[in-house]
Amino acid sequence: MTNKTTVRVLRGQPTSDGGGVRLTRVISPNQGLDPFLLLDEFDSAEASDYLAGFPAHPHRGFETVTYMLDGHMLHEDHLGNRGHLRPGGVQWMTAGRGIIHSEMPQQEAGRMRGFQLWINLPGRDKMKPAGYRDLDPAQIPTVELAGGRVRVVAGALPSSTAKDGAGEHGTFVTGPIAGGATEPLYFDVAVDAGRELTLPVPATHQTLAYTFEGAPRVGGRELPKGSLGILVNG
Repeated sequence: MTNKTTVRVLRGQPTSDGGGVRLTRVISPNQGLDPFLLLDEFDSAEASDYLAGFPAHPHRGFETVTYMLDGHMLHEDHLGNRGHLRPGGVQWMTAGRGIIHSEMPQQEAGRMRGFQLWINLPGRDKMKPAGYRDLDPAQIPTVELAGGRVRVVAGALPSSTAKDGAGEHGTFVTGPIAGGATEPLYFDVAVDAGRELTLPVPATHQTLAYTFEGAPRVGGRELPKGSLGILVNG
């Protein structure tokens, strides 16, 4: 097995999007991290920072992954789909040949926190029909490992212990999103203080790690809160 090494660390930049939602843009499309086109973190307890939401807007040719940590958002699209995003939930949307959707807050106070990631689609899939999956927290398995725990949103992770949602398949725990054009791995990782975790990632995958709490060492470098590490094969 080849270890991944962190070769570059990025810090997000404050910006606004949608109707004026304040957020931190961690990845933008001009940074050359294909298939990752964009990563935004939104986190505020000030209602004025998020109440404007993201009114109806179009997407085409990529996938959007919204992961909620706190708060409540409502998604609607022009195909008639409608779904709620609550703490621990995920929306995985494939824009394909085109979709018009909105994401609007369903609260007038309290903390709103989460992420949106854009994943590019290969050319052969850019004109596929649009679709999406709303994933409740209970659908996302948690893998307990010596030294921490991992929520498996997409892909598979070796484990001897799994709880909630999808079960074990052989020696692997598979998340609700598996396979697809880019064969994505999406893990929410919590490491216990003073411990170490090793997670398998294919050598051919573009690998990124973002710290939203704490300051772990990833691939040999410390990643303080708000830092994105770009990893390569060591």
